[in-house]
Amino acid sequence: MMVNEAMVIKELSGKTVTVRGNDIDTDRIIPARFMKVVTFDGLGEFAFQDERFDQEGNKKKHPFNEEAYTDAEILIVNKNFGCGSSREHAPQALNRWGIKAVVGESYAEIFAGNCGSMGIPAVTASAEDIEKLMKISESNPDASITIDLENMEITAGDLKIKTGMQPAARSAFLEGSWDSTASLLVNMELIEKRASELPYIAGY
Repeated sequence: MMVNEAMVIKELSGKTVTVRGNDIDTDRIIPARFMKVVTFDGLGEFAFQDERFDQEGNKKKHPFNEEAYTDAEILIVNKNFGCGSSREHAPQALNRWGIKAVVGESYAEIFAGNCGSMGIPAVTASAEDIEKLMKISESNPDASITIDLENMEITAGDLKIKTGMQPAARSAFLEGSWDSTASLLVNMELIEKRASELPYIAGY
């Protein structure tokens, strides 16, 4: 099988934004009323909508409302992030807001899986190290961190911490196989050859 080199993700760097709190569920990430869409386009503006605005539409204090974090690409969270429903809309909304990776203490399994299938690494770190990263992010919005998936390490200035990830998800990123559609397209010749050898497909 050929590998789509464009899909290989070994390292990601970017500014961070912190959203504190355990058990932040998918309905808080993207309220269900915004899911009545044909595509995921435009969901980014509604990420954390009810956390960011009151019923009159007035802004509340929330990191996603702060101008200093509008170009953040790495989200830092606490425990069991993305719990609740299995809706793919949650990571889709975060991605369309600008998030390219998530660093947290732990995630709901389906949320982490949805992130992986979209090319968004969801890596873990200890509670102590997450707190260090959060303090860096909150004290300096311009600070950038690097997630190294080959060595499973996060670098933030002089700080280096170990990080974790499901082995299958890590392999998919390093091999460039996380996007199943792209993998099919890059191997189309092999697929067509195999299809031609199957008696129940030949001739169609």
